[in-house]
Amino acid sequence: MAVSKSHPTSGIKITESSTKGAAEIPKYQSAISTEQPDGGAIELRVYVFIDQMQPQLASQVAATARGYLPIVGQASIIVEIAPGIEINRLTDVAVKATDVMPGAQVVERAFGMLEFHHSDQGQVLQSGNAILEALKKTEMDRLKPRILTSQLIRRVHDYQCQLINRTSRSANYILPGETLYILEVHPAGYANFAANEAEKAADIKLIEVRNFGAFGRLYFCGEERDVEVGMDAVHRALESITGRENSPSKKES
Repeated sequence: MAVSKSHPTSGIKITESSTKGAAEIPKYQSAISTEQPDGGAIELRVYVFIDQMQPQLASQVAATARGYLPIVGQASIIVEIAPGIEINRLTDVAVKATDVMPGAQVVERAFGMLEFHHSDQGQVLQSGNAILEALKKTEMDRLKPRILTSQLIRRVHDYQCQLINRTSRSANYILPGETLYILEVHPAGYANFAANEAEKAADIKLIEVRNFGAFGRLYFCGEERDVEVGMDAVHRALESITGRENSPSKKES
């Protein structure tokens, strides 16, 4: 029998029998230990759903991804956990639950990041739910995003444009006289979500999106009025994400 659920934030209905082997999805929570040998638990740092990848973000991810490349309009979920090595088993959960395609998997000692996508939003959400069940967590167990840097640089000089363009070659170039926006966010996985919402809201050019590591970074540029609209969209989007409080660590202070 088909069982329909609604995603708590998007409202999209997920019919579990409509996807590959949905009626026979194993109980992944019994296959993944949510505790580490030292007694520490796996921490859910980022879990964020992107309903439709915008053209520039999809192209940026495709230019840097080592997995299956996304296309415009596909839905995506980004998951970040600690410690990083456990992301391997969560990738296994996601791709066995439905037909989602993993675009990126980054394994570091401290953090692990997974991005997966599909044209069917329901399949993306169902794989996301399988990951949460395996971890015995909910979306509310993720960290809220915390903005560390949000700055505008107006009328960027030619020399600074050259520096930026030399180090950011996976997307657009910034031109002299344009306005530059820079975001630094913690945890890093929220950078994709911020970039997508900025692109939805304004006529901006993505320069770089970095969504793994200790902090995420987003650079975009354009006409001053458009960049300001994009910046406001970034702030609204990140403030809308619920979860655990995210206080600065001693190392940051």
